[in-house]
Amino acid sequence: MISAIFISTFLTILLAELGDKTQIATLAISGSSNRPLAVFIGSSLALVLATLIGVLLGGSFTKIIPAYILQISASLGFFFIGLTLLIPIKLNEGKESK
Repeated sequence: MISAIFISTFLTILLAELGDKTQIATLAISGSSNRPLAVFIGSSLALVLATLIGVLLGGSFTKIIPAYILQISASLGFFFIGLTLLIPIKLNEGKESK
């Protein structure tokens, strides 16, 4: 029987990964290579390794830092990234160019 956490994780990661820079890079590499199976295996292993690192660090962090603090930190981080994408910050504003 497939558990709810498996289905939730699968759907979340599938939707998050569709159209992201990893998929675009894989598409570009596959288009310029005549070995699509090698590209598939390489990109799949890279995603699995990155996920493994995330799972291991996530499990370790929750032993030190409560899960709700990690969730709040991640939420604030994504919120900040979203704001900076919506509202461009001009770092050189106020400086006169010569």
